[in-house]
Amino acid sequence: MSGPLATGIPHELPAGPFGKIEITGILSGIGLFNNNPVVHGDEGHVDISNAQIFIQKTTGWFQFYLQGGAYNVPILGVQFAKTGPTTTGLFGPFPVGYAKLVKGNFNIEIGALPTLVGDEYTFTFENMNVERGLLWNQEQAVSRGIQLNDTYKKLTLAFSWNDNFYSDRYTTLSGSLAYAVNAANTITFVGAGNAGNTYVRTGPANSPPVAATPAYQNNEQVYNLIYTYTKGPLVISPYYQYTVVKSDSKYSSFGLSPTGAHTNGGALLMNYAFKPSVPA
Repeated sequence: MSGPLATGIPHELPAGPFGKIEITGILSGIGLFNNNPVVHGDEGHVDISNAQIFIQKTTGWFQFYLQGGAYNVPILGVQFAKTGPTTTGLFGPFPVGYAKLVKGNFNIEIGALPTLVGDEYTFTFENMNVERGLLWNQEQAVSRGIQLNDTYKKLTLAFSWNDNFYSDRYTTLSGSLAYAVNAANTITFVGAGNAGNTYVRTGPANSPPVAATPAYQNNEQVYNLIYTYTKGPLVISPYYQYTVVKSDSKYSSFGLSPTGAHTNGGALLMNYAFKPSVPA
């Protein structure tokens, strides 16, 4: 969760050899209107934005997290897609799930993992803003792989080997280093890049490219510098992002320009809680 957001208090249930597991969920809707749609007649939408359940075990040396259901991912500057096609076209009805092996401050996660890149998250209920921003649209969202995490005093480190933009090709490395200056201030550096060359992923029987695997972004290097200030009801988090994609003649096979490119971007995320939130 980012900033002050939270789901309801999880319900504990006995789970035999797993001890106790915790279950909670989210149900939310979305309504929007825009006066300059990509397609005429596409000015307004009402839809379910999340109908998901979370099951997790957070104690002991073996832990796990499972997330399933329907979701929507509205993105600034991108045509709105309904929840059904979004769920099936991106990460399916079980977008995130992993096992976690814990030893003190060190742990290993294996499965479908949230990205380390950026300062916004995939699902609307995790973010201060409902729509993902222009920087988010250049970042990984969910990747399958393995991630190592450790905490040493004020440092929190994470390193992941994964399939980047859900590409089925495990050639991407990503990492983050966060330094807690004090209780209110944190500085984080993030880097990720594809060590190979992976283009687009297609579904069965040469179906069209899968939306979760864009060719340019799947071959980029991306770097973030993130600062977060948290004090009482106030959260301020500006961050800078740099991306670079090398030129490659194979892009032409997918109707794309073979030339490389780079981007510089920045975002400022702010939230103020006028009243303390109490989970249901």
